[in-house]
Amino acid sequence: MDPIRPFRWDLIRPDQLGSMLDDVEVWELFFLDDLIRCAARVLGQCGDGDLYFVGRSVDSLFDVLSGALADTGWSSRLHPLPLSLFGVDGQSVTAGELRQLRTNLAAEGLTPGELMRGRPTVFVDLVYQGSTFENLYGVLRRWIDDEHAQWDVIRRQLRFVGITSRTKTSPNTWRWHQHAEFATDLPASAIRNVSLDPRLWSYFGDYQHKTAASFRRTRWADPEVADPRRDERTRMALAEAVKIVAAARTPKVRRKLAELLTREPAISERWLRELQVSLRR
Repeated sequence: MDPIRPFRWDLIRPDQLGSMLDDVEVWELFFLDDLIRCAARVLGQCGDGDLYFVGRSVDSLFDVLSGALADTGWSSRLHPLPLSLFGVDGQSVTAGELRQLRTNLAAEGLTPGELMRGRPTVFVDLVYQGSTFENLYGVLRRWIDDEHAQWDVIRRQLRFVGITSRTKTSPNTWRWHQHAEFATDLPASAIRNVSLDPRLWSYFGDYQHKTAASFRRTRWADPEVADPRRDERTRMALAEAVKIVAAARTPKVRRKLAELLTREPAISERWLRELQVSLRR
């Protein structure tokens, strides 16, 4: 069984796009400042791990970080993870679907054996009630048990960073991780949240055009997802993504990101200070 992966354009070296975007107009990146702040918070919460950006909702977050970190040692730590496991669509997976999903995840470096080694594995996604994280955790945990991998080691290597819609904080505020059963299996440090302006959270999660179709279970084994899309909405999404990456590669944005990292508690740790220095070069 071969892995199936949706096509993704290389936006760091966008020469392959040719004239595809020549007639596409892109709005100003009204969300860029908030996106940079969110990116800094995610880096500060990642525990020096490898980051996997789950699904399409965090595409722009991946784009801004891949641009800003392109010339650093962290460029190889950022991984888009095309996968939709939202809600009931991610439950009751058939045996055939599970085999294909495991094959796809293995191609992304997410086998139980690989989860035991090296740096922590950090999953990042927009979170409403946490069903995607819950379902992804269930898939991984079942696989770990089937492979008789060392769960006591892996549980300390997993981290989930949820991008939440910002609300007023109070003792009665509903927090997704307090209702997620899988969270009780992990150390408290494994669950982290980063809040985002609710309008931008909704834009990225509900309204933003995307460069690829949702990679739902009905498409996990579909080889056609490896073909690039060139329809109007895809071109609009691609033009915006190219603009985000280009902005993120500028000294201005890199310095801003480095400045924001100073506010992170983890700046006391060597790995984040070294990353900050590399952003200022």
